[in-house]
Amino acid sequence: MAQSIIGQDAVVERLLIGLLANGNLLIEGLPGLAKTRAVKSMAKGLAADFSRIQFTPDLSPAALGRISRL
Repeated sequence: MAQSIIGQDAVVERLLIGLLANGNLLIEGLPGLAKTRAVKSMAKGLAADFSRIQFTPDLSPAALGRISRL
């Protein structure tokens, strides 16, 4: 995964910590910082499914709960 995301060692480390802790991750950052690419790369390396939620200010935590159960 680090080969796919060059120069983002801290992001890769935090993604792996979140995975190992069996937690949820909210990845924030400016456009073009390879956030989606990092998660897609991790999912591909683990042979896991990938899904993405585009966050907007009107998205509530309850809505996230409904989305994650789909």
